[in-house]
Amino acid sequence: MREHDLVVIGAGSGNAVIDDSFAGLDVAVVEERWFGGTCLNAGCIPSKMLVYTAHVARTVSEAGTYDVDAELLAVRWRAMRDRVFERLDAEREEGRRARREADFVTVYEGTARFTGPRELRIEGPDGAVDIKARQIVIAVGGRPSVPPPVLDSALPYETSDTVMRIDAPPSRLAVLGGGYIAAELAEVFAAAGSSVVIVEKEKRLLGPQDETVAERFTELARARYDLRLGREVTEVGGRPGALRLSLDDGSAIEADMLLVAVGRVPNSDRLNLEAAGVATHDDGRIVVDAHQRTTAEGVFALGDVCSPVPLKHVANREAEVVAHNLRHADDLIEAGHELVPAAVFTRPEIASVGATEQECRERGLDIVVGEARYADVAYGWAMEDTTGFCKVLAERGTGRLLGAHLMGPQAPALIQPLVLAMTLGIDAATLAKSPYWIHPAPTELVENALLDLDLRPRA
Repeated sequence: MREHDLVVIGAGSGNAVIDDSFAGLDVAVVEERWFGGTCLNAGCIPSKMLVYTAHVARTVSEAGTYDVDAELLAVRWRAMRDRVFERLDAEREEGRRARREADFVTVYEGTARFTGPRELRIEGPDGAVDIKARQIVIAVGGRPSVPPPVLDSALPYETSDTVMRIDAPPSRLAVLGGGYIAAELAEVFAAAGSSVVIVEKEKRLLGPQDETVAERFTELARARYDLRLGREVTEVGGRPGALRLSLDDGSAIEADMLLVAVGRVPNSDRLNLEAAGVATHDDGRIVVDAHQRTTAEGVFALGDVCSPVPLKHVANREAEVVAHNLRHADDLIEAGHELVPAAVFTRPEIASVGATEQECRERGLDIVVGEARYADVAYGWAMEDTTGFCKVLAERGTGRLLGAHLMGPQAPALIQPLVLAMTLGIDAATLAKSPYWIHPAPTELVENALLDLDLRPRA
């Protein structure tokens, strides 16, 4: 049994743990599928490249709003797909090549399972190999969740892992799920010419978002898609290319293709963690402490397999923390998940950080709400935006910022001043009145939302 100083299981964000500071050690990387992980191959990056194309297509279609005569002839799906994945597949192979050529790294391509404390068996194309290590990092990510009515059917379906690489967009696409993955991919396929129906068990799309965002986005989506909200699929029938989805209200949907986007689950169940002494939460996430250490000595975890906030920028931060803590056992640092911003790259775009208004109510916080509309700032006039807004939540009296939520053009960039303020402890009044805000830039939207806050204590 070969022994390594460090083994990293998973070459997505886990691959970022290993830099030249580990060159004096015997390091191994285990990857069963994709160097670069979900983000590079089937997640954040390809979806945003496709979404950007969808936004361009919609800009052309809506050019008349700006007195520009233009006609959208077609979205050339196969050319778009090939442009995206030829680039990303090359990046993946470069990542694999770089690791294989590193003189202090051994690459094992195959599936890893624990056989004991810090001991692994790797099943690969060339057979099985047993290894052990002084330290192990688990970074195996997650996978799309598929509900029983779909699994029980023998009919084909797509997930975010597969749908972006199909040869042609379907004429009729049924999307099961109403979260951010469903919303972004619906945007892509609608722009490509698909008729989209979304089935979501909740009453609104993007349910975890702030209630104002979820309500207004749902109403906008209703004008573009066939929404079946508060409904669940009970059976998938028909035949490949001509599916029939039965819903719990007795209705049915005819579709050429089914995209399942109801969420993701961690891949922890594939590792035989019991043999390693690694505990998991009820939802399958690996239990880690503030320093990313698992319940097993010498074993760390990072990313979607353990994180309460399964986002790529969180996994990257956790990778930095793990890299430090592997080398500095007497000077451990923490990742921190208190103020993680997030975005949904639909049209309109959405961005958020901190608490939602409904969470503040549930916690019994005394808050004030400030809101500004794109339509009330000069750059919003330029964009002819009538639906976008910025909403900020602050503690009454102190002005401590508790949450911020934007819906509209450039929302993921516009939220960053609020992210910085909340992270650095800058109160709402200071943020609004101390710096200059460029006129007529879109950031005036944020300034106006802050100025809309009535921070005076209750009488």
